Amino acid sequence: MLDHALTGGFENGPVASANGFRAALDVLARPGTIGEISGAQPPAPLSVGAGTLLLVLCDPQTPIWLAPVLRTIAVMDWIRFHTGAPITQSRADAAFAIGAWDDLMPITDFPIGTPQYPDRSTTLIVECETLKTDGATLRGPGIKNTATLGVPDVAILQGNASLFPLGLDFFFTAGCQIAAIPRTTKLED
Repeated sequence: MLDHALTGGFENGPVASANGFRAALDVLARPGTIGEISGAQPPAPLSVGAGTLLLVLCDPQTPIWLAPVLRTIAVMDWIRFHTGAPITQSRADAAFAIGAWDDLMPITDFPIGTPQYPDRSTTLIVECETLKTDGATLRGPGIKNTATLGVPDVAILQGNASLFPLGLDFFFTAGCQIAAIPRTTKLED
């Protein structure tokens, strides 16, 4: 393992982890909201937001699938050292998947859970250049009336929502920004 893997974790683990987890839960509970998440300093090209999410959500029982651009020694060593999570080559084994939208296609390759265990699905962390509060109209749990969020492909997310209670959950990250669309969220153009 290289020395770069030993740095970039949380300075104050308990506090940073609690803050990161809270940020993730806040955006998941209020789809369409853009929040801030920080604490990790992962190696490039992994963003601060995505790296912090991995530190608070992943452990040795959560295999991570990485897009090809993220499959660097630096990124993989960093994830393994700070989370203990295994890196999987198989989308079918992934508890988490991370990459740009196009790198995650087709999302149908990722597990959506089973009727008995809908929680055994993949959570996708989509790395974006920016997050915007204009775009698709969102409705559903956690949204008072409607919310809006710029998303890469409304039709794909609509298809995912139609699978409920099965389906994928999505986090979108850009730098230190984070947003989420759980499978319960309905989208309109």
